[in-house]
Amino acid sequence: MKLTILGGGGFRVPLVYGALLTDHAEGRVTEVVLHDLDDSRLYAVARVLAEQASTVADAPTVTATTDLDEALRGADFVFSAIRVGGLEGRANDERVALAEGVLGQETVGAGGIAYGLRTVPVAVDIARRVARLAPDAWVINFTNPAGLVTEAMSRHLGDRVIGICDSPVGLGRRIAGVLGANPREAFIDYVGLNHLGWVRGLRVAGRDELPRLLADSDLLGSFEEGKLFGVDWLRSLGAIPNEYLHYYYFNRETVRAYQQAEKTRGAFLRDQQARFYEEMRRPDAAALTAWDRTRAEREATYMSENRETAGAGERDADDLSGGYEKVALALMRAIARDERTTLILNVRNQGALSVLDTDAVIEVPCLVDANGAHPVAVAPLPDHATGLVCAVKGVEREVLAAAESGSRASAVKAFALHPLVDSVNVARRLVEGYTAVHPGLAYLR
Repeated sequence: MKLTILGGGGFRVPLVYGALLTDHAEGRVTEVVLHDLDDSRLYAVARVLAEQASTVADAPTVTATTDLDEALRGADFVFSAIRVGGLEGRANDERVALAEGVLGQETVGAGGIAYGLRTVPVAVDIARRVARLAPDAWVINFTNPAGLVTEAMSRHLGDRVIGICDSPVGLGRRIAGVLGANPREAFIDYVGLNHLGWVRGLRVAGRDELPRLLADSDLLGSFEEGKLFGVDWLRSLGAIPNEYLHYYYFNRETVRAYQQAEKTRGAFLRDQQARFYEEMRRPDAAALTAWDRTRAEREATYMSENRETAGAGERDADDLSGGYEKVALALMRAIARDERTTLILNVRNQGALSVLDTDAVIEVPCLVDANGAHPVAVAPLPDHATGLVCAVKGVEREVLAAAESGSRASAVKAFALHPLVDSVNVARRLVEGYTAVHPGLAYLR
């Protein structure tokens, strides 16, 4: 099978390739094509992959190209992990938002809207090319904002595009771990949008173990979300929220922490990864060693401002291993080999969550087989969660409308309607600020 990775010069690509190296079964991926606009980044990542494959006899072959059409032709799977505007764009997203006193995180609030506005047109172009050049391919989308971008692509690819995220997987794994359950044997009742969801139950052998967790203060406070949100708040919710909901529940404190930080997350990653790619220009550099070192630092500092605000301390070692590459591999295996499994994915609603329309992309458990991912019907959310989900989905729809029409008014509306942007005037200034620093937003008129 041929796997094409868009954003193939991206820092996290070796995670995907490392997962592929563990698969030796019939029907596995045997050919990997890396596509990126930056050939120097492609060269750097290809060096890391070559070192990863050096001791694996049947490692998938790797080729690299800057020609998108060439990369897509004949692909069985397309993994999309592009970053329009690069990390410099992410740093600008954060800076413009924080100057207005609102959150600039890359997927949540003003920063997420800005990222979506410049990413959706590119993602739509990719979807159209896939439909023309590789109509039988399955697209696995990790490009952020993952739910929004998946919905944009689904308008051209239907259910053949599936969004993935490692946050729900990590959350389910942590809950199962503190309850002494095997994550592979547990059904996680998770529902919401990407980076806006809640675990409402964890069933093992038909029994919901979440009430036991909520009743035990020591257990509840022992893992990442317990430390981040606090035991009392989790009990009030009666659920365990995705870590990204910290930006909503503790917004004022998080914005203040981001404003006081020496560097924003995007600026930190921009500078850190620039050092890595510069090091890779040296022919004698140990590519895999340098990548491992950089990744460890990256993961250890993830959401550090939020943890500092909550007094949550350092991340546990078990939380530093990523996970989205394992979801991607499990998804590909299930479809290619009809190895039926259940995964939390971003897919079209198809009536699973009654409060949203059929085509709205949501994040829920899905049954996966050779015919794709099928969302499991879920119980309605409580009112407070329904309100957030509907509000943010409304914002996503305005972003899609702006990207399709080029309407500046729709872009302003998207910002103004977001729960974390508190003024129409702020929304107008955000659009002005973002169009000034992002050439990719010149289409807004």
